[in-house]
Amino acid sequence: MKFTAQQIAGILEGEVIGNPNIEVSKLAKIEEGTQGSLTFLANPKYKSYIYKTQASITIVNSDFEPEERLTTTLIKVEDAYKAFSKLLEYYNQVKNNKSGIEEPSFRADTAIYGENVYLGAFSYLGENVVLGDNVKIYPNSYIGDNVKVGDNTTVFSGVKLYSETIVGNNCIINSGAIIGADGFGFTPDENGEFQKIPQTGNVIIEDNVDIGSATTIDRATLGSTIIRKGVKLDNQIQIAHNVEIGENTVIAAQTGIAGSTKIGKYCMIGGQVGIAGHLTIGDKVKVQAQTGIGHRVKDGEKLYGSPAIDYGNYVKSYVHFKNLPKIVKTVNDLEKKINGNS
Repeated sequence: MKFTAQQIAGILEGEVIGNPNIEVSKLAKIEEGTQGSLTFLANPKYKSYIYKTQASITIVNSDFEPEERLTTTLIKVEDAYKAFSKLLEYYNQVKNNKSGIEEPSFRADTAIYGENVYLGAFSYLGENVVLGDNVKIYPNSYIGDNVKVGDNTTVFSGVKLYSETIVGNNCIINSGAIIGADGFGFTPDENGEFQKIPQTGNVIIEDNVDIGSATTIDRATLGSTIIRKGVKLDNQIQIAHNVEIGENTVIAAQTGIAGSTKIGKYCMIGGQVGIAGHLTIGDKVKVQAQTGIGHRVKDGEKLYGSPAIDYGNYVKSYVHFKNLPKIVKTVNDLEKKINGNS
């Protein structure tokens, strides 16, 4: 795809300084710009690169005035960083604007789909599947029986939506995610052998949720595992059966959440966090990476460590921990002096 400076300025409501007809077909960092590429300058630290860049077009703040000769065409906007982000979003929309049904693909006779749907090759739609308008199902995806997917949702290649899963509007599910697999439910019998507990619930994903690659969300034993609206999940996260994650909570990669734990709204959870089962995590909780949580957490707490303690207390304690050998030596020396004087 190629865009002229004039077309880009129209999208961004900006002003072209230079050649309005120059074309770009790729994006680049300002220090790595080449002919045919588009870049931006927002951080003054990178200002020197604008006089060296070979990028054909550079987005800049409206108050930028060059101090040397430029070879790049400028597009002046109110906020270069926000404008570039807007352009990235637009670019993705254009790039992913697929529609139609590719063959081979399988659609059960009872499957229903709305307008402007895209079904990639080798995708599978089971019995009674319902897809809304503008849904995109990329190749090699499995949509099980009785699954519902809302309007404007994108399911990338290799995703598996098990039966009964419900996905809301404007969601993104990235490649390799598995939604609705059986929860980890087993019970020992009289011989000590583990017998599987049937997992008869489902997964509900509300609107505007992003789910990263290879993330797994297990179906409930009974009832539903629920991901509330606006939640953002990174890659390789494990969410167990009957978990509920509150709206607009964000969770980084490799976090694991055990069964039946309830996480509140607007929480921020770092990478490699482990959360035990049957807990309640309050609203607006912040959890540092690699923290282990095994107790109830109140609203607004900040946690670190394993087992987790208050973040402020952890930082203070860590200062002493680093000096622990020195502190022990001091104590031992004092004991020797005391014992020697007694």
